[in-house]
Amino acid sequence: MGLILIHPNDTVLIQTENGHKYARQLIHKGDLVIKYGFPIGEATAEIQPGELVHTHNLISRLSGTKEYHYKPDFSFLKVPEKVPAFSAYKRADGRIGIRNEVWILPTVACVNNTATCLAQRTGAFAFTHPYGCSQLGDDLHRTAETLCALARHPNAGGVLILGLGCENNRLSDLKQRLNDLPADRIRFLNCQDCEDEMATGETIIRELQQITQQDKREPVPLSELTIGLKCGGSDGFSGITANPLCGKMTDRLTSLGGTAVLSEVPEMFGAEDILLHRCVSKTVFQQAAAMINRWKTYFLSHGQPVSENPSPGNRDGGITTLEEKSLGCVQKGGSAPVSAVLNIGEPAQTPGLNLLDGPGNDPIAATGLTAAGCHLLLFTTGRGTPLGAPVPTIKIASNTALAQQKNGWIDFDAQTGSADDLWDLILRTAEGAPTKNETNGNRQIAIFKDGVTL
Repeated sequence: MGLILIHPNDTVLIQTENGHKYARQLIHKGDLVIKYGFPIGEATAEIQPGELVHTHNLISRLSGTKEYHYKPDFSFLKVPEKVPAFSAYKRADGRIGIRNEVWILPTVACVNNTATCLAQRTGAFAFTHPYGCSQLGDDLHRTAETLCALARHPNAGGVLILGLGCENNRLSDLKQRLNDLPADRIRFLNCQDCEDEMATGETIIRELQQITQQDKREPVPLSELTIGLKCGGSDGFSGITANPLCGKMTDRLTSLGGTAVLSEVPEMFGAEDILLHRCVSKTVFQQAAAMINRWKTYFLSHGQPVSENPSPGNRDGGITTLEEKSLGCVQKGGSAPVSAVLNIGEPAQTPGLNLLDGPGNDPIAATGLTAAGCHLLLFTTGRGTPLGAPVPTIKIASNTALAQQKNGWIDFDAQTGSADDLWDLILRTAEGAPTKNETNGNRQIAIFKDGVTL
């Protein structure tokens, strides 16, 4: 493919063989280097035409928090009168699920192995984590909120909340929070309260499985579908192939009245204005701006610069600064107006593009998107990862070399596949076709932690 010019005004080219940037023109020391039509950093030395542009001659210009001003610049996407249908499971609360599984959610790490053994015996799915005890304040609240949100996920036809009995994250508290769920679909078990937790747990799961076996798919409008947008192990192609392709999926789904959720707030730094100016109201804008500055303050409070985000793998793949990574990342949001801002554990209920609070860390972000009610994730990668969320995780390679090398991980090649091809894959996945993460059993959760451990 040779060299690709991203934008007519760019001062860099991308070399397709390795994803790295090369100067298109003379760049003086102190000049802004432009990619995607926006600055990705400042040159620290004179860069000759054709010279590599990377960490040795380019630095981030990001620093602290900013004062943002609302300058709306968006168009509402027109929803057709007739929305296409697909088959899914209708739940009692009116939502739909694209899987019909039984999930085991431990309240505390002490029963992780019990949950795993029960899953192996029954074919249910256990989502373990290291928390639930020795936590206080926001951390304990976040753990409980995340587990409750997962318990409500419509892809789970039945849920067993598995406790120990002496943990901070009390089973009785979760039971009260979840008392609106159908009693035949959610069950609770404290291991300290029964003689044989394995036998009791297995009996409960078998009962839940018998109930879910009665559920059948039926036609529902595509406007009921919610997708999550995630990137991990990005490279210089991610913002050229895979992420823009996801943006087309976002626009296509939201134009049908569906919902897309974009997270990874630190990977909006340097590109946030693109999203902020698409907020549908000043209230949504203020919520989004506050969320971005809150994460910048989080970095600074720990003595870390807000620009310290691209991982070693990102840099090996050609990404130099956080601005460059962010400008590629936000393209997953397409051109859709931003309709809502969500807290961790809060469900996406407003059609359109939602912004979800949370870090860029892959397993934590994927868990947050699942907890927000996303039925499936579009996960782009330029370096490759086997990671998967509890929900189907369509792994999209930014380049053909990766898709061929890691065929066991990758579901779609964004360098050769079309938007229609990816849309068809989304629909097949929504109707039951397994993704590679499901086939491989790569399904996990991780919960954000920021406080003390007792």
